[in-house]
Amino acid sequence: MFTRSVITAPKAPKAIGPYSVAIESGGFVFCAGQTGIDPATGELVSSDLEAQTRQVLANLKNVLEAAGTSLDKVVKTTVFLRDMADFPKMNAIYAEFFSSNPPARSTIAVAGLPKGGVVEIEAIAIK
Repeated sequence: MFTRSVITAPKAPKAIGPYSVAIESGGFVFCAGQTGIDPATGELVSSDLEAQTRQVLANLKNVLEAAGTSLDKVVKTTVFLRDMADFPKMNAIYAEFFSSNPPARSTIAVAGLPKGGVVEIEAIAIK
C-alpha cells in the first residue's frame, strides 16, 4: 500500500512555492532543496558561499529531524551551485556535516537559484 506523508519543519524555512519541504514514503524521507535562507527572517543569511552552505545544511538537518531522521541517515544528496568554481569551498563545509560514510552525491552548476542564492542541497534519507 502506498503511503505519503507531508513533513512540516518549524525550525526550517517555509516553502516559497507550491511544494512540501519533505515527503515521507516507503521508509524514506525526500527533502526539497534547501537554500541559505534564515528561517527567522525568510532572507538569505549572507551573499557569502560559506555562510549560505552552513545555513543550507542546518536547514536540511532541521527538516530531517522534523521527519524523525538525521543527517547520518542520508543516502543521497544533490548539490546545486551557481558557480562550479565554488565547489572546493562548498565541499569543505559539506565534509564537516558528513564527516564519515558520506552519502552518494551529485553536484550540478545551475544558472540561478531562488532569492539569488549561491547553493542549494536536496537529500534523500532513510527513516
